Amino acid sequence: MNSRQPGAIGSFIRFVVFGGGTGIASSAALVYLSAGMSVAVANAVITVVSTLLANELHSRFTFRNGRASWRVHVESTGTAVVCYLFTTVAMLALDAVAPNAGTLTGQAVYLTASGLAGIGRFAILRLFVFARPKPTTPVTLTPATAPLARTALTTAA
Repeated sequence: MNSRQPGAIGSFIRFVVFGGGTGIASSAALVYLSAGMSVAVANAVITVVSTLLANELHSRFTFRNGRASWRVHVESTGTAVVCYLFTTVAMLALDAVAPNAGTLTGQAVYLTASGLAGIGRFAILRLFVFARPKPTTPVTLTPATAPLARTALTTAA
């Protein structure tokens, strides 16, 4: 695990590459799966599988944080749930407005919604999920501060 958080630009480029690659694969899978089930169910299946993969890729490569812990998976998945809701609403809205929209239009709406949701997700992941705590300065006792520390410890006890 790297002790320094990678720069925002490098992280964003890797986020786009890994997240975008996962998104493009998800988009193709959506076309395939939605032929046999509702778009909401297909999107749910795709979201679960792609989220687990993307969590791991982002932990290891985007933010250089090593293997994704359970905490990272849970928190990162929370952001993916919001993205799922956003993309599903976009697809259902398209279906309500243009029920006979073609595959190309559906893909444009899906990828646009995914891109917008992805930008928000990157910000949350970088600022909260993968943010590393700032190192604390260790307290050094000197002959002048040692009596204060002893007084504080005996008073607290």
